[in-house]
Amino acid sequence: MLRGTGHGGGDARRRALEHRRSSRRRLPGWIWWLLGIFLLVGLMLFVLHHNQKEQFRPPVVDNGSEIEEVSHEKVNFTEELLSSTSFARQLADQMTLAKAYVILAKEHGNLQLAWELSSQIRNCQRVLSEGAVSGRAITQNEAHPIISRLARLIYKAQDSHYDISTTIVTLKSHALALEERAKAAIVQSAEFGQLAAESFPKNLHCLTVKLTEEWLQNPKHKSRSEEKRNSTRLVDNNLYHFCIFSDNVLATSVVVNSTVSNANHPQQLVFHVVTDRTHFGAMSTWFLMNDFKGCTVEVRCIDEFSWLNASSSPLVRQLSEAETKGYYYSAGSKSPEREIKFHNPKFVSLLNHLRFYIPQILPNLEKVVFLDDDVVVQKDLTQLFSIELHGNVIGAVETCLESFHRYHKYLNFSHPTISSKIDPHTCGWAFGMNIFDLIAWRKANATSLYHYWQEQNSDLLLWRTGTLPAGLLTFYGLMEPLDRRWHVLGLGYDLDIDDRLIESAAVVHYNGNMKPWLKLAIRRYKYIWERYVNFSHPYVRECMLH
Repeated sequence: MLRGTGHGGGDARRRALEHRRSSRRRLPGWIWWLLGIFLLVGLMLFVLHHNQKEQFRPPVVDNGSEIEEVSHEKVNFTEELLSSTSFARQLADQMTLAKAYVILAKEHGNLQLAWELSSQIRNCQRVLSEGAVSGRAITQNEAHPIISRLARLIYKAQDSHYDISTTIVTLKSHALALEERAKAAIVQSAEFGQLAAESFPKNLHCLTVKLTEEWLQNPKHKSRSEEKRNSTRLVDNNLYHFCIFSDNVLATSVVVNSTVSNANHPQQLVFHVVTDRTHFGAMSTWFLMNDFKGCTVEVRCIDEFSWLNASSSPLVRQLSEAETKGYYYSAGSKSPEREIKFHNPKFVSLLNHLRFYIPQILPNLEKVVFLDDDVVVQKDLTQLFSIELHGNVIGAVETCLESFHRYHKYLNFSHPTISSKIDPHTCGWAFGMNIFDLIAWRKANATSLYHYWQEQNSDLLLWRTGTLPAGLLTFYGLMEPLDRRWHVLGLGYDLDIDDRLIESAAVVHYNGNMKPWLKLAIRRYKYIWERYVNFSHPYVRECMLH
């Protein structure tokens, strides 16, 4: 019993031991399996990492080649100055602060500090200028010495009790002083601009002198001029008549040349030119020496109009008064900047006001187109004569846009004479290219209306000056609007006129101070005028007008 029991217990112990041994043998197998996987993955990662390092390793270059590569890299210097992290921006900021302390140091008598600051400011300006010219970024080696020296000097200035409050007060006073200087500069600029606009260029004066000399030396010109004056074409209402009142020979020539160059039948065009005594010989000679495609050009002198005198014309009477002469012709009478443009003597020139006497100048005509001497014609204008004016005297292009350029912009509606008879919201219009029905003019007695309004404005209380306000009143209720494309304005002051509008225009007008024959001219529009200038003429070449 005991031996059997012992044998059974030994078998049980042996089976338990074998079970434990088999358990110990299976557990290390799993571990080694996992370790093998980890080892394989780690080996693959090591190889991949090694290859990437070899692939993206930066090329070894020496310092000289690196500097050379950077030096050829162009940068936008404006962006450099705007970047908060660039050395150019730091230099510019330090320089601005240093300039403020230069002013403070000078005011406190510390000339040594002011000199040191100014010296570093010049160094700063030199570095910035070199960077801008070369188109490269400013390096730390260039900027650091200057920034350090400026920082020490600024700290020194602050240590001298030039604190922020003192700086603000001082800079504010300087800002006010600069503002006053800016206002004075604006006034001076307006005066110089007006003076340049009123001046007669020496090249044009040269041309006038040479033509006048030709007129005086060649008697044939006078006889030919008289023959033209007797031509029946001048009173033929079957032809197309244009009138120009000017003392500028070349400008008048451009108007005539551009008109006939774009006309379908230039031989049917007749031009009536009126000028003053000084330019009569030159104007006559020019149109006698040059043929404009067979058109007829009549030149007359304003002195021929004996009816234009002080007893019949309020303007002539006003011009003879000392006060009017002083207002327009005395330099000392010019006061505030807003009034400068109103003192232009051309505004009261008799030539400029002859447009109100066209029926008297051309008593036998029924229709006429008026052209200013600062226009260029781009289309055939003969179609204007077939436009129905519906009984009105004048055809013109309106210039109002919403409230801009309406009557209240030109006239003093606080005066009862104006406010009781005129609607302030009436749309304004432009002189410069107008068709006149002279039959309707005579019927409406428009010249008498002009005289009435000139008399009412003898004290300049209804409008300041110019022909347009007088025209708005004279032809009030007598104006027929034309299509805008007949007359495009602004080439003498507006830089942003749409090119498509200019190309579609029958007439472009250089109204404003920047006339195309002046150096003030807007270059963008000048070519339109110049293509009708006869630069091959010997007098023009001699006076170097091109």
